[in-house]
Amino acid sequence: MSSEDNISATIQEQIDSNSILLYMKGNPEQPQCGFSAQTVQVLMACGKRFAFVDVLSNPEIRANLPQVSNWPTFPQLFIDGELVGGCDIVTEMYEKGELQPMIEKAAGDEG
Repeated sequence: MSSEDNISATIQEQIDSNSILLYMKGNPEQPQCGFSAQTVQVLMACGKRFAFVDVLSNPEIRANLPQVSNWPTFPQLFIDGELVGGCDIVTEMYEKGELQPMIEKAAGDEG
């Protein structure tokens, strides 16, 4: 298995084992880009716990995630194993009232 395959397997494992997962630059307390900060604010407004991976401190994941997800930019939000999208999509879904029920359903799966 190549190291790229290992990274892809690690990414898939992270996605599979966290019902709400945000790949972002920085962490929720200290986002390192405006798009990550905005996405964190939207998720926090939904009021449920979510996992995150800091792609700045995980360069292999940062390099390989776009191939796994077919999404070129960060942040990337996954809910129940599916890519929801980046900052613009997440924000738009929140404003339309579409994100909250998805978050609550995914969070409910854990309880």
